[in-house]
Amino acid sequence: MPSNDARNLLHTAVPTAAVGAVAAVISGVVAGGKGALGAVVGALVCIVFMGIGMVVLQRTAKSLPQLFQAMGLMLYTAQLLLLFIFVALFKDTTLFHPKAFAFTLIAATVAWVAAQARAHMTAKIAYVEPESSTAKSAEKTGTSA
Repeated sequence: MPSNDARNLLHTAVPTAAVGAVAAVISGVVAGGKGALGAVVGALVCIVFMGIGMVVLQRTAKSLPQLFQAMGLMLYTAQLLLLFIFVALFKDTTLFHPKAFAFTLIAATVAWVAAQARAHMTAKIAYVEPESSTAKSAEKTGTSA
């Protein structure tokens, strides 16, 4: 993964993990150990789902840029559907507190999207591909690269 992609992933995952940690503390106080576990699971599910989506979208942008917008729309729709299915499957679980899980999942998703928007706005992304050194030397010698 190129350094810019890894940086974007880091700049989105860390704030999301922080929101998950705060939610785990709040859920632990309100609902006990099962609430804290539900919050941790919700934050992890969000980070894993959104992280995989971000990696897939970045690879698509590099290999098939003409499909970037369509792939982004399809990917976000699929992520929302998968998260909905995940919540529906675990709504009656006794492993963890389902409401703490659901609220943390929503909060972590909002944090991820906000952090991703901020990371994109502050990134210095070149919109012009710089010339390679082989193209410059070929131009000077009069040969084609």
